[in-house]
Amino acid sequence: MCRQPLGSPDVDVTSLARPVTGAASRFLSGAGLLLRGIGLYVRSPKLMLLGIVPALISSAVFLTAFAVLVWFVDDLAALVTPFADDWSATWRNLVRLVAGLAILGLGGLLGVVTFTAVTLVIGDPFYEAISERVEGRLGGTPGAVDVPFWSSLRRSLADSVRLVALSTLVGIPLFLAGFIPVVGQTVIPVIGAAVGGWFLAVELVGAPFYRRGMRLPERRAILKADRPTALGFGVAVFLCFLIPLGAVLVMPAAVAGATLLARRSLGQPIQET
Repeated sequence: MCRQPLGSPDVDVTSLARPVTGAASRFLSGAGLLLRGIGLYVRSPKLMLLGIVPALISSAVFLTAFAVLVWFVDDLAALVTPFADDWSATWRNLVRLVAGLAILGLGGLLGVVTFTAVTLVIGDPFYEAISERVEGRLGGTPGAVDVPFWSSLRRSLADSVRLVALSTLVGIPLFLAGFIPVVGQTVIPVIGAAVGGWFLAVELVGAPFYRRGMRLPERRAILKADRPTALGFGVAVFLCFLIPLGAVLVMPAAVAGATLLARRSLGQPIQET
């Protein structure tokens, strides 16, 4: 069965995941997809444990990098606030504390998105197997295309680089907004979690969309048609990834949940028959 190109005039992207309930309900429903992914640990423990291996490798690298960032955060905070050099000690320390928190927030956002991209590349065979296992239980992959491994890996890498670059462009304004009193320490972290969650959702659904011959622009457009569900899933994953060792343990479940998200976004069943 050949799938019609998504960009053709006969295909209505927004109809693929047209909202049928309130935004809050869809957000919670999206978060629930991650819980269903976690449930696969019980049903496929060996496969899911294999998915932990690449996440463990990536985690060791990124935790080390974040520890280095924490070690030098005071120096970086002073570097980006030279205007406070002549201020009183109280105000100078306060501004640099805020700057340090903003730097760590930006580092966390970029670290989570980049960690996901790198881990998906390293563990591509494992996560592809997890995703295929999920689809197999739900009736298979409608419109599947045969994509050579190296071609798929090359495309995945290129799309991941684009997503990381875009998250960096979005993260810089958030970093600057982190200097705004009160708002920078309350509202901005929430926005950062939403932004990070969106990028994670787009990143993690890559395998099931590639399996259908769809690239980054197509999956992004389809997820936008039901943004609350995608955000609910992505934010849940993002928050889990911030927990120590959370990224390692949750990564395989996130891939499974992302497969469910892709199927739901495409109007395909997510219940076993």
